[in-house]
Amino acid sequence: MPYTTIKIDVDLRGVATLYLDRPEKHNALSAEMIAEMTMAARELSLNRDIRVVVLAAQGRSFCAGGDLGWMKEQMSADRAQRIREARKLAEMLHVWNELPKPVIGRVHGNAFGGGVGMVSVCDIAFCMKNARFGLTETRLGLIPATISPYVVAKMGEGKAREVAMSARIFDADRACALNLVAQVVEDVDAAIEAEIAAYLQVSPEAVAATKALLRSLGPKIDEDVIAATIERLADTWETADAGEGINAFFEKRKAGWVRD
Repeated sequence: MPYTTIKIDVDLRGVATLYLDRPEKHNALSAEMIAEMTMAARELSLNRDIRVVVLAAQGRSFCAGGDLGWMKEQMSADRAQRIREARKLAEMLHVWNELPKPVIGRVHGNAFGGGVGMVSVCDIAFCMKNARFGLTETRLGLIPATISPYVVAKMGEGKAREVAMSARIFDADRACALNLVAQVVEDVDAAIEAEIAAYLQVSPEAVAATKALLRSLGPKIDEDVIAATIERLADTWETADAGEGINAFFEKRKAGWVRD
């Protein structure tokens, strides 16, 4: 089907490259992009000709997090609407995490907030030296709720705690040390091609079964966990700090809690 916020190229080997394609918005996650990413994951899952999926992005950034227009809508939304919107993002991350194909991340530029979540649902990710990462939600008085199960599964709790609370921006080498990416490389496309080559030598069904096995042995990410993260996010949206942080952001001023 035609998409407007993503693009999918499939080569003769069965390698599908999905590009986040809102370069003018630094590939921020809008409601439309979230819906298209969800649909694309389901289609890729069902396509037996697809052997490998590469998750990449057009423009200067991999994914700058949540779309500003979406964020403004959440400021005036009621709790029920916020829960519905958070569930859409949670569902998208879940279907990507469960996709029965190897998913290789190609990361460059900025990957903030939901962008870190997208890297976390990749089975392996490579990044360029210029990549910058950040779980920036606490700067706004919010929490990295819906992405947190995947971030913790990727990094481990201890490493996630190093960067999720402070909202500090960290570089490619730190992302590698945190287990978010596998390697920082000069030639990211060559690294990805080497990874693809290995997958083209093995049974697609065995790969899918192995991924499902490993996922079952890792941190539990089921409906109860997902629902709990959504409720926590809805709770946080209702706090005074969230109101102050988001208003400060749009008013281009420092939030009241900032100390120089």
